[in-house]
Amino acid sequence: MLAALWLAAPFALAQTYTSAPAAPAASTVAKPAGSWTPLAVPPAPNLPNLGDTSREDLSPAMERKIGEEIMRGIRGDRDYLDDAPLLEYLNTFGNALVAARPSVRGETNYDYFFFAVRDPQLNAFALPGGFIGVHSALVLAAQTEAELASVLSHEIGHVAQRHIARMLGQQRQDALMPLAAMLLAALASRAGGDVALGVFAAGQGLAIQRQLNFGRDAEREADRIGFQIMGEAGFDTTGMVAFFGRMQAASRSYSDLMPAYLQTHPLTTERIADIQARIREQPYKQRPDSLSFHLARARARVLQDESVQGLLNAKAVFKTQLEQQSRFQVVAAHYGLSFVAVKQGKPTEAQKELDAANAALHKPAGPNVFTSGGTQDPNSLLAAMGLEVLLMPAQKKEVAQQALKAADAARQQFPLSRGIAHQYAEALMAAGKLEQATLYLRDQVQLYKEEPELYDLLAKAYADQGKMTLQHMALAESYVLQGATMAALDQLTIARKSTDATFYDQAVIDARERELQEKRREQIKDQKG
Repeated sequence: MLAALWLAAPFALAQTYTSAPAAPAASTVAKPAGSWTPLAVPPAPNLPNLGDTSREDLSPAMERKIGEEIMRGIRGDRDYLDDAPLLEYLNTFGNALVAARPSVRGETNYDYFFFAVRDPQLNAFALPGGFIGVHSALVLAAQTEAELASVLSHEIGHVAQRHIARMLGQQRQDALMPLAAMLLAALASRAGGDVALGVFAAGQGLAIQRQLNFGRDAEREADRIGFQIMGEAGFDTTGMVAFFGRMQAASRSYSDLMPAYLQTHPLTTERIADIQARIREQPYKQRPDSLSFHLARARARVLQDESVQGLLNAKAVFKTQLEQQSRFQVVAAHYGLSFVAVKQGKPTEAQKELDAANAALHKPAGPNVFTSGGTQDPNSLLAAMGLEVLLMPAQKKEVAQQALKAADAARQQFPLSRGIAHQYAEALMAAGKLEQATLYLRDQVQLYKEEPELYDLLAKAYADQGKMTLQHMALAESYVLQGATMAALDQLTIARKSTDATFYDQAVIDARERELQEKRREQIKDQKG
């Protein structure tokens, strides 16, 4: 019942404005519309202090621990969009909103993490501890960056107000980690047949009945905090009203079939009127959309449906978009066409469209043409796409040196881009510089200890050099970061049995096995509560 209560808490907008067809998973198995039910739990820190009642049983540190546990399950889901450029945009954008009001980090100074999932429903949700997710369809439905800011700011408001702590303040802490496991089980069961879905729906309905009034209060509270964040970040606050207004209009088409989450979190006239009243008290601000916003939307459109037909549909949308007079719209259309060509394995076409995107970006504006004008700053998403094209498996071998040179220049130009850092390692390996790649990646895993992708790349570099023991030791660390302790122990067993294992390697493996076995015992203890 408690798990159902959590699952009933997403900030759900509506299902109607789907800019692309429902996306099948990468395995080509189509997913029914609306099958991703996000583990949305309105969380956490900012307005007045909520008092000891909610804090004594669910501490901010425990919220973070639960959020991390749930995220491990979400990252393993096939519809989690583990796409470096899209993640980079969402986190750069989302954390700029957080930076506008640092107090939302709370007393434990949360590091917020923003991510996307592939789903045709318009939805966004918050998890315990500052993890905020958006559906791919919502990214596409946001017509301006201010509208996207309104959604993310609203979710930050849930985190800032510690709504999870207020919802579960009467529960004992020692029951919360088993609860996280129950939530992950519910996530996994959504494709598990009619029985699982029936149990899930029944529990969710009970939670909705009990939490309706609290949900309305939480939504109003999150609206107010989100409004303040938008204003302090320099965004046009009318974007919140515009987006909420469209969602309200969309909900009317559901009648008796209105989804339960819309009933739990109604887009009432009162909410919109409250925001409109606040807007009248604010000076008007206009902030142009960034190029990265348009590029991220193009990327989300392709990722939402990677089937053969889905790519053709995306291509048709981008062709139509080329007729727009906005410079950034045209650049994004060529960028999207390049990404489609990458997915189709067509390097020549991908490079042609990318060249067209860069040419459109720097082309002088004609008369009476709407354009951002002026010299454009270098863009990391465009740079990453250039490397993505050069590193395509279908490229000729001589392109590898060009890719390495471009990757080295890009990492110097964008030192904070983690995606480009990974691409530089890939370029080193593609160019046959395996020893250099190994040294680089070993430095990277020391600096960025929470990135399993780095260990995956390191494992590949070791494998290409025939270093089997080190390959499996690196894979073990990747599994640890993904929460798969048993899989990590299996990799260490394989590493010990490898013929190239040295005495030193065996000692390291033994020590690491003891650490992981102790960690596994703690996990079992947590699950038992």
